[in-house]
Amino acid sequence: MESPLVDVTIAVHSATRPIARAVASVIEGTTAPVRVNVVAHNIDQEIIRTNLGTWAEHPAVRLLSLRDGIPSPAGPMNLGMAAATARFHTLLGSDDEFAPGAIDSWLALQRATDADVVIGRIRLVTGGPDPYPPVRRGRRTTGLSADRDRLHYRSAPLGLIDRERFGDLRFTEGLTSGEDLPYTSELWITATSIAYDLYGPPYVGHDDADDRVTSAPRDVAADFAFLRVIEEADWFAAASTADRRALAVKLLRIHFFDAVAARLETPGIAAVAAELLAVVDRVSAWAPGVLSVLSIADRRVMDELRRGAPDPERTRALLGRRWIYLSPAAQLPRNPFLALHRHAPFRTLAAGARSQRVGQL
Repeated sequence: MESPLVDVTIAVHSATRPIARAVASVIEGTTAPVRVNVVAHNIDQEIIRTNLGTWAEHPAVRLLSLRDGIPSPAGPMNLGMAAATARFHTLLGSDDEFAPGAIDSWLALQRATDADVVIGRIRLVTGGPDPYPPVRRGRRTTGLSADRDRLHYRSAPLGLIDRERFGDLRFTEGLTSGEDLPYTSELWITATSIAYDLYGPPYVGHDDADDRVTSAPRDVAADFAFLRVIEEADWFAAASTADRRALAVKLLRIHFFDAVAARLETPGIAAVAAELLAVVDRVSAWAPGVLSVLSIADRRVMDELRRGAPDPERTRALLGRRWIYLSPAAQLPRNPFLALHRHAPFRTLAAGARSQRVGQL
């Protein structure tokens, strides 16, 4: 085959994933030379070969295998990245697909901007355009900043990655959660040029996988083990205060409150409140003013956890008020002078709504 310009890695761990659909979307929907690296993860490689059908024999498809016994995508994704030789690399979920022309559109934008990273827009089959990252008005395609364009809200590196710049970057193995967060955090903060293909064909996210499972919450320490990886990284030590604050706000606003919600039932919020609050204190120490830009509703949840014995039902009710986006408590921080801060909820939500509207065009 022609030397690929883009290597695509697809990790698949289940016989029920529609892997042939994913591969077809790459090869049939792209005119540029591409190669698809399908990684059979902890599953018989021949099962995946059978599911690929005729695509298994296509010269642009390479079937790899990894048996590490670890239920994490980090290992197979890293294997695909290590096997890549093309100038650019991208990832695709085994139950997702690229809209026709997506990779070609990313390549065109990269050529026009000389970007290290091109962020692809995402369309969710069941939910429409993904509003993340909530970028600034007027900065829709190039010259993006991790801080000013809130890029940390895009946790998955879905788009085009220049291997000349980031060929050695890998997901963190050995974590049970958040293996992609050190990767994307470094990507957004250290890339010289980032472009966002907000108008091009999207990455299409499906939810038709029938092998998803719900498991009991992990220990809080395991859930946030990725923090140590970030804190020990050289790029984090060199990061500006603004970049640290942007990352910290996002981690608290999304990951912390998800962790609280997951622990309302088992083992019970009172049993883990101190551990959760330790996460708040740790992350908010990364930069001044982290907590000050959170919403009133967010801070009320934290206040409840700081009680000697937080009540589960009251905590649940307070969490629910965070999602009432049009309420003052969800849109405003406690200090009204910070209402228009770029990381306060009003501007973040407004930017996300704009991105979502543009994605519908």
